[in-house]
Amino acid sequence: MTPALAKDVALIANKGSSVTSITLPELVKLCKAQTPHWPDGKSVTLIVRDPASTDMKMVLEKIYGMTPQAVNDLITAANHGRGTHPAIIVVTSDDDLVRKVAGTPGAVGLVDVYAINSSVDVMKVAGKLPFEPGYPLHGN
Repeated sequence: MTPALAKDVALIANKGSSVTSITLPELVKLCKAQTPHWPDGKSVTLIVRDPASTDMKMVLEKIYGMTPQAVNDLITAANHGRGTHPAIIVVTSDDDLVRKVAGTPGAVGLVDVYAINSSVDVMKVAGKLPFEPGYPLHGN
């Protein structure tokens, strides 16, 4: 059994984000760097784990529908010309991810639900929070 497949992934946001809920299609656009700004004008920054990591397997399947290499290529293209404000930042651990989202206005991240702490807000995806029946980022 691979425990990585049973993970629930939460979409977390920088505290005080004006957006508290997004649809699954909006999440796909966010993850593919097709949403440059939030409605309040803040730049969107997505923080993720390495696309090749087991932690990202379910995200690749359910959100990207792409291989890890294709996601890496997308990240490179999305960040091209963005200078000091990249569209997508890749981190090496869930703790780093939570810290980076907490410290970056407009940031959101996809993280293991058990890594969440009070420094970030959890966003609803498709009207659901993690552990609610029908939550779209529920590990199988």
